[in-house]
Amino acid sequence: MSNEPVRSDPAKRGALASPASGVGEAASAIDLAAPTSMPPTPAPHRDAAARRDAATAWEGMTRAIAGLDGPIAALNLAALRYNAHDLLLRAAGTPIRIASKSIRIRAVADAVLALPGYAGILAFTLPEALWLAEHGRTDIVLGYPTVNRRALAALVADPRAAERITLMVDDLAQLDVVDAVAGPGARPPIRVAIDADASWRAPGPLGHVGVRRSPVHTPEEVVALARGILARPGFALVGLMMYEAQIAGQTDDVAGAAAENALMRWMKRRSLAELGDRRGAIVDGVRALAPLEFVNAGGTGSIETSAADPSVTEVTAGSGILGGHLFDGYAAFTPAPAAAFSLQVVRKPTADIVTILGGGWIASGPPAASRQPLPVWPAGLRTLGREGAGEVQTPLQGEAARALRVGDRVWLRHAKSGELSERVNEFHLIDGDRVVASVPSYRGEGKAFL
Repeated sequence: MSNEPVRSDPAKRGALASPASGVGEAASAIDLAAPTSMPPTPAPHRDAAARRDAATAWEGMTRAIAGLDGPIAALNLAALRYNAHDLLLRAAGTPIRIASKSIRIRAVADAVLALPGYAGILAFTLPEALWLAEHGRTDIVLGYPTVNRRALAALVADPRAAERITLMVDDLAQLDVVDAVAGPGARPPIRVAIDADASWRAPGPLGHVGVRRSPVHTPEEVVALARGILARPGFALVGLMMYEAQIAGQTDDVAGAAAENALMRWMKRRSLAELGDRRGAIVDGVRALAPLEFVNAGGTGSIETSAADPSVTEVTAGSGILGGHLFDGYAAFTPAPAAAFSLQVVRKPTADIVTILGGGWIASGPPAASRQPLPVWPAGLRTLGREGAGEVQTPLQGEAARALRVGDRVWLRHAKSGELSERVNEFHLIDGDRVVASVPSYRGEGKAFL
């Protein structure tokens, strides 16, 4: 395939089939049941076949939106199928709970949950969990503690929602907030799970390796919290979560970073060995007090190792569905780029630089270059070190820019999977070189939870 831009045919503008508009109708177009043989192509530097496959996919997507203007967010149906089935293979029979924050497109979540092997949602705020429960979801675990009194009031006022939603806690003070909204005699029992710290307390100068989340780390600390919860009337301890961010969220196969990759793999091996013993002891200690319904662990980057832990009953994944470019650098797996966005060239400052309108959709996390959107098509474009991705315009440089004209399109991938949904109202679902449906993001449904 050539690296020449695919241009819009003015005669075909407006000739697209009318996409589905409602979430239910649109979700029916996202048929993920049939696995795809599409090879993952987010890292075309690895081999020539990947470069050819990437060219075919991006050129087809460009033709699909040739009649549309402005910023376009799209979902590649073949890549979406590939990722959903690849996660199931990696989980090896362990149920997968999907992380809604890494998708934020209800129709996509519904389609994924329709596949055998996926079960339940890990929500990121209580208002979101309540909204999902209203739309029929019955197994929702809140992945983070909440002190939202209005949302808690809605939860305790709705016995059905209280049956469907499990709150996450790591401190008895969080139970105090619930009781301040409604005491145990004035509300249904509230389901809770413990979030135990899965970080690695490494020896020597390394110290704390992982994220700063829960204050309970040792088996003794977690069991003491469990006893405290069980002593409180009006609460039911039903689950345990331990997210190993230092394993799931750290790349270990980044091109040109051999030393860093080796260090990360060493850290993951050491951390995993320690975590396996500690998590097993924590689960045994808590199960001696309460019959847990679930023990949740991991993320897209650690599915294999998390699922292999005999104390774990389910794993979480979300980013691996849409395939943000931060997940290109893992040795164990390679997601396909299912989500991307396209912006138009509006000017050419020099022969090898084009300027696209928009682009500054920076991901959360450390302020690093890796948090910028990644230009992926035409291949060979890069942001400028002194400007980066801009709020209104983004200059891109490279040999491919010489063939681009004003009005042509450039495809980019967001660093993270779900955050793109906060920038757009809808995603166009593309099958080959056709738009077959449009699905609203959370934002498109009028929701902004965080």
